[in-house]
Amino acid sequence: MALVFTVILVALVFEYINGFHDTANSIATVVSTKVLTPRQAVVMAAATNLLGALLGTAVAKTISSGLVDANLVSMTSDITICALLGAIVWDLLTWWFGLPSSSSHALIGGLCGAALAASGNNWRVIIWAQPSSEHWWLGKGLLWKVIVPMATSPIAGFVLGFICMAGLYLLLRNQRPARVNRFFGVAQMFSAAAMGVMHGTNDAQKTMGLIALTLVAGTHAGHLAHLPGWLSFLHQPEPRPGKDIEIAVWIKVVCAMTMAAGTAAGGWRIIKTLGHKMVKLHPINGFAAEVSSATVIFAATQLGIPVSTTHNISAAIMGVGAARRLSAIKWLVVERMVWAWLLTIPVTGGVAFALVRLLRALG
Repeated sequence: MALVFTVILVALVFEYINGFHDTANSIATVVSTKVLTPRQAVVMAAATNLLGALLGTAVAKTISSGLVDANLVSMTSDITICALLGAIVWDLLTWWFGLPSSSSHALIGGLCGAALAASGNNWRVIIWAQPSSEHWWLGKGLLWKVIVPMATSPIAGFVLGFICMAGLYLLLRNQRPARVNRFFGVAQMFSAAAMGVMHGTNDAQKTMGLIALTLVAGTHAGHLAHLPGWLSFLHQPEPRPGKDIEIAVWIKVVCAMTMAAGTAAGGWRIIKTLGHKMVKLHPINGFAAEVSSATVIFAATQLGIPVSTTHNISAAIMGVGAARRLSAIKWLVVERMVWAWLLTIPVTGGVAFALVRLLRALG
């Protein structure tokens, strides 16, 4: 029982870190364009993340039952802790160096690495690809839910950012810059709020799914059988065959509030990279980037795909910069970010794998 509570605690630590790590991406543009002060942006992001986290559970269900085959390995509390620690180590490392990396992919890498180690290197434990009963054209598993979106969602963000910015340039080419800045200074507050809501709908759900998965395993194993009556809400029954895990309301609320608290802690290293180092932004640029990124995340969330807010807003900013001219983008910064993206899943998977093996070696 103590291990189950430890998992919940570590999961909430991850969610808190996610709040100041990934949410910095969603408010970087509105801060760098000086539409909102850092304090105002953090308050807005915390509120919108809280709202978004309470909307829907499709992504949570993917994390809890769509990546690891429960018939081949039981995601016990110690394995889940190792998965979370792998993600936390990577998030803190990239935050320290101001690199916008994906907490989503960090968690997915940790889960896959921990499950692989626990199964004795049985690669079939990872659900690679399988048909979907919900969408005939979209499969389940690591390939369709992670690998393909990891490539396609940033491309979509880049293309949408480019098209949106090019369209605005064409539409407003005869307007005075002062008037354009004034209008989009107001409009960007709404686009930044939309970005915050979309971040909450996708990112907060990942931890929800993990906590629900842990409680199902704990209930099934009997670890929660002797809880006092006032803790009976922790019992999470197994889903019926062919059904996904249902996410309890209290899990949604706790995860949403934890992410909001993390958001309030800020994340100024990453804001500096996205908002200042990569490309110079004006309110119209920030608006175009936020609308483009929020659109991609919205579409992914509806399909239960855990995409990276980091990848999408970064790619959208690149697209916006490219619409002005390619030389407006500082490609050296982009190169460092891309390396962080590519290394996230292998590194977090490797750390979680090593931690599980270490625990097994120590008995």
